[in-house]
Amino acid sequence: MDIKALLDEVAGGQVSPEAAYEKLKEADQGFVHLDYARKERCGYAEVVFCSGKPDAYLVEIYQKIYEQEGEVLGTRATKEQYELVRKHLPQVVYDEVSRILKIEKPDKKRAGLIAVCTAGTADIPVAEEAAQTAEFLGSNVDRIYDVGVSGIHRLLERTDRIRQANCVVAVAGMEGALASVIGGLVKNPVIAVPTSVGYGASMHGISALLTMINSCANGVAVVNIDNGYGAGYMSAQINRLGYKEGGNQ
Repeated sequence: MDIKALLDEVAGGQVSPEAAYEKLKEADQGFVHLDYARKERCGYAEVVFCSGKPDAYLVEIYQKIYEQEGEVLGTRATKEQYELVRKHLPQVVYDEVSRILKIEKPDKKRAGLIAVCTAGTADIPVAEEAAQTAEFLGSNVDRIYDVGVSGIHRLLERTDRIRQANCVVAVAGMEGALASVIGGLVKNPVIAVPTSVGYGASMHGISALLTMINSCANGVAVVNIDNGYGAGYMSAQINRLGYKEGGNQ
């Protein structure tokens, strides 16, 4: 909802104050307060965290955001939630790897470039959550998977590709060394994503998290364990600054 445009219509007499009030109330569904002004305020519309939401609430939220934005992005959805939402919005698309549940505008333009890298194939679900989030938010993404440090030649062979990006997302479990290595090879920001992949002493991602937080490489920032969405969102923000300032178009 463009609140400023609505207020201008009230000031110009095209919309009555009562009608504007009713329109603003639509954002309050009782069980949820949809943030229709988020896109204007923050640059991107509200995203739905699907996990744990009651069925009726989830459907209502998807319908309202789709009506307002013409598209909607949801994370951590189940296949059952997909089937539920599809009954009401048949154009919705579900990816079982990333667990992204979305309706996307078909004419969307993407700009800039983000490199999303993984240490191993087991990290791909988190990486895909990041990649598909960034794509939904208007960024081009280059996927560079299975380039972990146990076979570092695979990473070094792709260094030139990685350096083309305005931002790099490094997704790794185990000890999480990939982010530090990439941080020492590129000039643009690296967002490190620890994953819960690993054996017992990896402590469900805490080992990788601590390694990444303690990285000696400059330009490495860290999001929470398995938080591909957070990395995708932040990388899209960085990428947007990059191409606006003359970086990769």
